[in-house]
Amino acid sequence: MVAQCRPLISPSALSSPSIARSATRNRRRTSSPVWNSPTKSATANAAPNGSTSSDATKLAAEIERALASGKLDTLTPQALHALMSACCKNYAIRVEAGEDLLPLAQRTTVTPTEVMVTASGLLRAANLAVFELGMWQSWTGR
Repeated sequence: MVAQCRPLISPSALSSPSIARSATRNRRRTSSPVWNSPTKSATANAAPNGSTSSDATKLAAEIERALASGKLDTLTPQALHALMSACCKNYAIRVEAGEDLLPLAQRTTVTPTEVMVTASGLLRAANLAVFELGMWQSWTGR
C-alpha cells in the first residue's frame, strides 16, 4: 500500500502564476525540515553505518552492478515503483523547503537518453503533459 501525502502546492494554487509563487514562498517560510536544522553538525552528510542513506547508497551500487552485468530484472516492478516514489517525494520536499539540490550529481553515469526516458515515464505516470510541466515551470520559476 502506498502512503498518500499532501500536495506540496494545492491544485487551486496553480490557477494563477502569482498565487503559485505565493504558495511556494509561504511553504518555504513555514517549513522547518530536520535536514535544515542549524543544530546539525558539518558531518551530517556522512551517514553512519546502518542508516537509511548508507543503505540506499549500497542498494544503488548493487543495482548498478547488476545492470552492468546485464541483469535487467534486478528490481521487480513493485520495488522500482516504491523506490521511485520515495525518491520523488524526498527530492520534492527538499526542493520545496528551499534546498538548492539537483536530483543527479553533475558527473554521473546516467545518460541524457536515460534522463529523458525517466522524465517521460514520470510525466506519463502522473498523467501530465510536457505542456503542463512548461506552464508550471514558468509560474514557479523552476
